Amino acid sequence: QVQLVESGGGLVQAGGSLRLSCAASGSIFIIGSMGWYRRAPGKQREFVASITKSDTTNYADSVEDRFTVSRDNAENTVTLQMNSLKPEDTAVYYCAASILESDIQYRDYWGQGTQVTVSS
Repeated sequence: QVQLVESGGGLVQAGGSLRLSCAASGSIFIIGSMGWYRRAPGKQREFVASITKSDTTNYADSVEDRFTVSRDNAENTVTLQMNSLKPEDTAVYYCAASILESDIQYRDYWGQGTQVTVSS
């Protein structure tokens, strides 16, 4: 079994910064792509950023140039540095990862979510 545990959410004023982290643990053979999604109140979950095992990154247009995703393959962690935060960034942020387990099957896993609130 694999678990993803996020940390680092909280309340920040507009223009401020937050750093989210996500650690994967369990029966992991290889971690493929890792990324972040978010769900704002009354909206569907949306893609925020992703990073492949070879560090190729991809960002939603709404966060390009403000957010930076990175990973530590040795520690099985992914981080989202969020700068110049806006009230519209307020959401529950979810970590996601595609993981090859010991039975040689890729499965997608999600964290439990962490709340980010940006006040105006």
